[in-house]
Amino acid sequence: MSTESQSTAEPFDAIEVIHAKRDGHALTREQIDWVVDAYTRDVVADEQMSALTMAIFLNGMERREIAEWTAAMIASGERMDFAGLTTPEGRPLATTDKHSTGGVGDKITLPLAPLVASYGVAVPQLSGRGLGHTGGTLDKLESIRGWRADLSNQEMMRQLSEVGAVICAAGAGLAPADKRLYALRDVTGTVEAIPLIASSIMSKKIAEGTGTLVLDVKCGSGAFMKNEEDARELARTMVDLGRDAGVNTTALLTDMSVPLGLTAGNALEVRESVEVLAGGGPADVVELTVELARAMLAGAGVTGVDPAENLRNGRAMDVWTRMIEAQGGDPRAQLPTAAHTEAVTAETDGVLTELDAMAVGLAAWRLGAGRERQGQPVQAGAGVELHARPGDRVAKGQTLMTLHTDTPERFERAKAALAGGWAVAEADEAAAAALRERSVILDRIG
Repeated sequence: MSTESQSTAEPFDAIEVIHAKRDGHALTREQIDWVVDAYTRDVVADEQMSALTMAIFLNGMERREIAEWTAAMIASGERMDFAGLTTPEGRPLATTDKHSTGGVGDKITLPLAPLVASYGVAVPQLSGRGLGHTGGTLDKLESIRGWRADLSNQEMMRQLSEVGAVICAAGAGLAPADKRLYALRDVTGTVEAIPLIASSIMSKKIAEGTGTLVLDVKCGSGAFMKNEEDARELARTMVDLGRDAGVNTTALLTDMSVPLGLTAGNALEVRESVEVLAGGGPADVVELTVELARAMLAGAGVTGVDPAENLRNGRAMDVWTRMIEAQGGDPRAQLPTAAHTEAVTAETDGVLTELDAMAVGLAAWRLGAGRERQGQPVQAGAGVELHARPGDRVAKGQTLMTLHTDTPERFERAKAALAGGWAVAEADEAAAAALRERSVILDRIG
């Protein structure tokens, strides 16, 4: 603690705030405002904030506390304002944004942003990089030759005006308290606390200044929320936070027990996203992209359209091309491919009855598609390519997955991650059809 900090009279001290939450009391607005600000100023030490976040993890927060904690984190930094955004011709542009709580094969942002923008609504999509088994949108796009994630606010506004969509890194000025707190939670076992997840996500999204927000809250083995009850509580909490802050917020509850689509890995997922933009791609990726687009457009006042149409007619692809080019990328360049591949094959005839998202995500991570800590490089071509989905009939010896990596010594650990994560068994046609026809969308909230 600095001498200046010690000599300044503070209205509270960290110990009394920790004691209050440890003993099950609700924190006051004044306590919350102070502790978030004081942590940002280094008056509250990491070990003290660790104790407080663990107390929050164990004892929870009331809705009022979560809203005030979120507001305090927003107040720690700058806020963006898209109120004056127009096209080059001067037409006002409504803004809409999407946030996913993360999963395996979740490349939805890539086709979604240009799809929504193709209907004349601006999409300022501030995204992040992956950590652990969940992939990062920026890592995926950085597999495109020349593409850059870091844009100034001026560059972002110009691209929104001229192209309608931007996917880029969030500036350091947005909710800086959350950046510090997230890193602390990651190493103190408090990542899963719903009040802290909700306030972390929503402080950044509210600070971004979008008019409409659609949340994709995932549940299942490959998500942070493993069961539907917790995911539903998180979705409801975030919808309430958004609406309390004046942001038109809704949520989709979606299934992350099985990977999304047929790829998990950076360049692999870009390739699949381009297939969706070309009117093809896996049915579950198309379904979720279209439904999220419909919700985003409705929130921005665009109704009576079928977003799937602009996937079929090429308009979404046109926006994608312009969006990638505007950020220095070459959308026509060959995507990176891994130097080595290895097949995982079926041991018997039957139906693929299980395909665990977490197992596939860990395998992709171990192959080099993800990182263990912030700042590590990732392999653009690494990952897992799926050749069958639950409900598909397979034959003995048939390739179920192809593993991709530049470092073949990673194959054994990747295959160990997959062990027990998939199963081929006997199943009648009705059971197989039920697996094939499952919807990725479980519910709509708000």
